[in-house]
Amino acid sequence: MIHSSAIVDPAAILAEDVSVGPFSIIGPDVEIGPGTTVGPHVVIKGPCRIGRDNRIFQFTSVGEDPQDKKYQGEITRLEIGDRNVMREYCTIHRGTAQDQSLTRIGSDNLLMAYTHVAHDCIIGDGVIMANGASLAGHVSVEDHAILGGFSLVHQFCRIGRHSFSGMGSVISRDIPPYVMVGGSPTKPRGINNVGMERRGYDADAILQIKRAFKVIYKSRLKLEEAIENLTCMAEQSPVILPMLEFLQQSGRSIIR
Repeated sequence: MIHSSAIVDPAAILAEDVSVGPFSIIGPDVEIGPGTTVGPHVVIKGPCRIGRDNRIFQFTSVGEDPQDKKYQGEITRLEIGDRNVMREYCTIHRGTAQDQSLTRIGSDNLLMAYTHVAHDCIIGDGVIMANGASLAGHVSVEDHAILGGFSLVHQFCRIGRHSFSGMGSVISRDIPPYVMVGGSPTKPRGINNVGMERRGYDADAILQIKRAFKVIYKSRLKLEEAIENLTCMAEQSPVILPMLEFLQQSGRSIIR
């Protein structure tokens, strides 16, 4: 299942049923799990571990050196889980020694055409990055977040679970869980009702999250005061705990 024109280093470890298309190059210290399909003209560089049932489309670059001037050839890694789809011209870079030497992508993610995942990014499960969305270094994207087409995320930002950014969003601060942002300049627009409904959140849970959103964004409270209010609310409504914990841990503050 490896095309005769593909170049696979003898030190690479591929499961027996891995498919590799024409003119693809797979370097040493690369492991690819069962059921994974590598399209034509793909380049995969190690150290890199790719799980099972992934689909890597043509002209994708996986595991390349980080675009960081501090990088001096240290051994760093890329880890990718299962059932991910990486579309045309997607680029994913390994980590740097200045962080944890690791870029990690979970499972069941869709990275559309021309998306970029820079060094030291951590992506959870079920994330969608639409065409042209790009993550700078050290970005964290939590489960089931959606980045609209051509969204740009500044380094060290965190994108909360079930959040949503509209097309062309420029994100320079953290986005709390469940929050929808968009426009120019990028601002909070509400909560991601549709995304939460699709993930099984019931009407009462969505109502509690909407109330928490109003405390953060509509009450004119300082962030510290909003956190105090959410602490009390979370005792009665555990569904807002992810928002509370996110705010408590935010390093760059939040889009507000």
